[in-house]
Amino acid sequence: MNYRHIDPQPLSGAIGAEVRGVDLAYASDDVWDEIHALYLDRIALFFPGQTLNPTTLADVVSHFGPVGKYPFSPGLPEEPRVFSLVKEPHETKNFGEGWHTDTTYTDIPPKATALYSVETPPAGGDTLFANMYLAYDALSDGLKETLAGLRAVHSTAVRSGGGRAVGNSYQSVKLSGHDKAVLEAVHPLVRTHPINGRKVIYVDALHTARIEGWTDAESQPLLEYLYQCQQRTEFTCRYQWEPNVLAVWDNCAAQHLAVNDYHGHRREMYRLSIAGERPV
Repeated sequence: MNYRHIDPQPLSGAIGAEVRGVDLAYASDDVWDEIHALYLDRIALFFPGQTLNPTTLADVVSHFGPVGKYPFSPGLPEEPRVFSLVKEPHETKNFGEGWHTDTTYTDIPPKATALYSVETPPAGGDTLFANMYLAYDALSDGLKETLAGLRAVHSTAVRSGGGRAVGNSYQSVKLSGHDKAVLEAVHPLVRTHPINGRKVIYVDALHTARIEGWTDAESQPLLEYLYQCQQRTEFTCRYQWEPNVLAVWDNCAAQHLAVNDYHGHRREMYRLSIAGERPV
């Protein structure tokens, strides 16, 4: 596509684009039309130089769809749909560890996620993104046939490495409801994108517990192989944050990982979820 109103710069061959010089708070309909086209093409978009408070941030993000609410956060007082992610200099655990798709343990996960950088460390704190279309396309026809019709159980009790999550170990991230019953949802292991009809591998190492109807022991070898396919370097990009960047990514077509390499420095991000539809 030829863009007349924006000048996107791809971040890698597989996924991601940065768009500078656009003030999203005052963007015209023509600009938004091109942004939406770019979003479908590049999956994860980054807009530096955005001066936004929680209220104007929610207004801008609403151009991608209805802004929902994260189930484990009360949100900010001035805008409950905005969730503050903070890691203080003394902390060593970060939020967003491990490759994952957001909130798959709910029946209707968000179709997209937005992240706005308030304060970033002098170095480190990057986020990696991976293209799930390419991960699926790389599978053999035989494996695609095997996966068709399978469903996976996603749970809040799963954490990277196969352990179990207990309570809230993120000291500066204000979570609520984390001590309640475990949330679980079952989704197709191969999901079809609701707009373009492309297929993606819809499991991740942070939230997927097992394949429905299979034991943990039976599930893990296949799931681990799929995780390796999803995380192949040639399917990824890496974004180096600066303050006042708005990122929006397709929660169906992408996975992401927050790199935890900035101990001793503060990082604060605002996160929002765009309401989605039941995966099919």
